[in-house]
Amino acid sequence: MTENAKDREFVEYVVKMLVDHPEDVKVERKIDEMGVLITLDVNSEDMGMVIGREGVTAKALRTLLRVIGARNNARVNLKINEPAGSTRGNREFSVPRRAEEESPVAPPEKRSLDEVMDDIRI
Repeated sequence: MTENAKDREFVEYVVKMLVDHPEDVKVERKIDEMGVLITLDVNSEDMGMVIGREGVTAKALRTLLRVIGARNNARVNLKINEPAGSTRGNREFSVPRRAEEESPVAPPEKRSLDEVMDDIRI
């Protein structure tokens, strides 16, 4: 294994430790004018483990790859391919409810500023 392929080896090792189907992990390394591109393919069932909640795991992998690349004076990027037959649906965004809808307690009665100030005065 050459000195420069350690980034590929690193990604393969870490991802295989994360997923349930390590035999389906495929890592390719390409060099072009933009730097090093590491392409990752995993089983569709393992996609969530690789991406992580809100993308935190993928972001951490990319950060570590940048550190490895900096040590070797190279720019390293990670591309995670969506598996064929992926069942990822469209994201649905919920509309936040108003505060009074969330609270089981009835909203306080409306009072004037003078009434509130009278309650505060001693």
